[in-house]
Amino acid sequence: MPKNVNDVALSELRRDLGACLLSSEEDIFSSSFDGLKIERRPSAVIKPERAEQVGRALALANEHSVPVTTRGVGSSLTGGATPLAGGWVLDVSGLDAIDVDAGNTLVRCGPGAVVADLQKKAFDMGLFYPPDPSSKKFCTIGGNIACNAGGLRCVKYGVTRDYVLALSGYLATGEFVTWGRATRKFATGYNLRDLWIGSEGTLGVVTEAVLRLIPQPSNRRTFIAACPSEEIALTAPVALMKLGVRPSIIEFLDQWTVDCLQKYTGKEIFPGLGANPVLLIELDSPGTSLDTESKILEDWLAEFSLQSSVAKSEEEAEEFWEVRRQGSSSMKKLADTKLNEDIVVPLDRQVELVGFVSSLREKSKLKIGVFGHCGDGNLHVNFMYNESDAEETNRAVGALRELMQKVVELGGAISGEHGVGLAKTPFVRMQFNDAEWRTMKSIKQAMDPKGILNPGKIFDVFNPWEQKKVSAPLSWERTEEDLP
Repeated sequence: MPKNVNDVALSELRRDLGACLLSSEEDIFSSSFDGLKIERRPSAVIKPERAEQVGRALALANEHSVPVTTRGVGSSLTGGATPLAGGWVLDVSGLDAIDVDAGNTLVRCGPGAVVADLQKKAFDMGLFYPPDPSSKKFCTIGGNIACNAGGLRCVKYGVTRDYVLALSGYLATGEFVTWGRATRKFATGYNLRDLWIGSEGTLGVVTEAVLRLIPQPSNRRTFIAACPSEEIALTAPVALMKLGVRPSIIEFLDQWTVDCLQKYTGKEIFPGLGANPVLLIELDSPGTSLDTESKILEDWLAEFSLQSSVAKSEEEAEEFWEVRRQGSSSMKKLADTKLNEDIVVPLDRQVELVGFVSSLREKSKLKIGVFGHCGDGNLHVNFMYNESDAEETNRAVGALRELMQKVVELGGAISGEHGVGLAKTPFVRMQFNDAEWRTMKSIKQAMDPKGILNPGKIFDVFNPWEQKKVSAPLSWERTEEDLP
């Protein structure tokens, strides 16, 4: 006979959803951590085959107050998919249907749909899904919705939120809901759809998303440039906008990152120039407008860069992008731990931010590089340190706190696309005043009265630097080394 509430809940789960339970030691272990690699063992892993099974699992969990952590492939870098309170992991990666409706230029998909697969199906029908996280080969739509993922193309096309028309799924109680509709406009009642986007699985579980698609851009052109200073490089987003140029991508690598990268690869990006801040810019447009924008961009680069090149083929463009991808890899050789912080600031405050990071590097005596999406102010600040060195770890944590305080002071946000998860809980309170914090907590209480959905995330302070991390690789790490 079951001896306690957890045993009763698990017994009922086996009775109702036994075919969906993953029970091997490998299944339990692989569901106990994500990209942050902090482990907490769940008591059960549920992999539903149909949406209604999600509702049944949640109804049982809510009845017995069992914590539930929703998971896709576990590629979160912040611990968002870590089952901190144990309980049950709800693995929705099997709900991966993708149905493109070309007539209405939209796609219906499950939360387990892989972003690259969705993009390919849309492309084959002459359509385009722009959100483009670097992890697109393995990350899922559900995870993208959970943290409102962005990626390289946000400059021109926006983030995940800008393409979500409707979300269907289940409340913590197991009740089915649909927020929004498969229409281009919806002004009926509260916009609860957008509350779920970016909520990191704390307000409900998505089982179907309706996403907007757009026509494919017919032409693309890629540029790489070395700039004389970080200040000049970071003026590009505003300067080009004033000139009427709308790049789809503007990526930035600071001088420190470029120097690190060139030492790692053993070759200069622009031979003879040494280490200079680098911009990667991509234009995409239909017809002849690409030529017009390219000419304006080339004139700007001629005036403000030391040297620049335009890719003459897809293969050469790929070589340019390899520079950006290797930035993260090169830093991993400097120490055993890398903190990748996805902060975001207003476009006209990026120069201040990068200047602050330079002073922080000197003050803390740490290896800190900056690269990322300067076209929308979402820069990745990377702290390298050796976790086994307690003094160095303390310096890294102190420097990180100073960075977060500076970001908030500049009117920015401590996360632009990775979410809060566990890793940013020590800093998230900096972001909100008392009224804002109370309002968010009241929404959580209203939509999840027993607090079963992804407990410990966002609201509770967790110290990730005091935790031992697992050494086992995640499945996606075997195929994709670099993340945004």
